[in-house]
Amino acid sequence: MPRRRPAHRYSVYVVELADAVWNEPSFRKANPDHQLGKPFVYVGMTGLDPDLRFDKHKAGIQANRFVRDYGVRLLPRLYEVYNPMPYDGAREMEVELAIGLREAGYGVWQA
Repeated sequence: MPRRRPAHRYSVYVVELADAVWNEPSFRKANPDHQLGKPFVYVGMTGLDPDLRFDKHKAGIQANRFVRDYGVRLLPRLYEVYNPMPYDGAREMEVELAIGLREAGYGVWQA
């Protein structure tokens, strides 16, 4: 009998981005309401452990360029409470988390 993967194996994650990301025109355009002093972040979802996914970004493996070039560290306090979850839940939570952080004044990039 084949093994089944657990249904709740997906995670959302948030990566802090270096302040230099603000010099990227596409990032600035996506964040017209960024509040001075609030962090810049990337919000994503993965079927991997968020630490491993961050390492892959930094290594350039299926990487978002902002995380590859400006990623500083994971911010687990912003996402751990939601994980793990099913695939559809993670897809929805990725969007909701990005919206919530943007409304709080963060500069956000979400894939």
